[in-house]
Amino acid sequence: MLKDYPKHIAIAGNIGAGKTSLCDLLSKHFGWEVNYESTDDNPYLEDFYNDMDRWAFNLQIYFLNNRYRQILDIHNGNKTVIQDRSIYEDAHIFAPNLHQMGLMTSRDFKNYFDLFQLMSSQVKAPDLLIYLQANVPTLVDHIQKRGRDYETSMSLDYLHRLNDRYEKWIENYDTGKLLILDVNKLNYIDRLDDREEVINKISNALGF
Repeated sequence: MLKDYPKHIAIAGNIGAGKTSLCDLLSKHFGWEVNYESTDDNPYLEDFYNDMDRWAFNLQIYFLNNRYRQILDIHNGNKTVIQDRSIYEDAHIFAPNLHQMGLMTSRDFKNYFDLFQLMSSQVKAPDLLIYLQANVPTLVDHIQKRGRDYETSMSLDYLHRLNDRYEKWIENYDTGKLLILDVNKLNYIDRLDDREEVINKISNALGF
């Protein structure tokens, strides 16, 4: 039966939206594999939060390379895989936000975006993109609960900027099938009813 399943499910959402928790839930329920976002072993992430201007370009290139390799592995494999954050988010949200804030030069941003366009033209869109919609208070609550030291210096303005870009991107997303989950109302971590609702919504979106 698994051979008939979609191969690529991507979870999109701002920092603290609950992507990894949803990946864990779906992996346990459906038996899908997970490609987690590279955070704990990311050689740039902590440096970036301490000095965004210096490390912004390096971080974005690292994420782009990492996600592109994940997609190639998914396409070449025979299993359904959940990707913790899509390749599109860095290019349409994080990198342009850094550029607008003056933390990435126009030269670096153009170089980065040209590389993204080349890479994304060579891969298919996810069979389903799940967007976790969350307001900033919800994001802050999640971030505080997981307690990553390098995220403590993150400003509310930074989260607001990212959220605005996410909403605009999702409004115009037409690359593939999309499911929006409002995590301001759905607590699939702590509530069984919400977990069942989320699983049902995803099953319906995938047609099984």
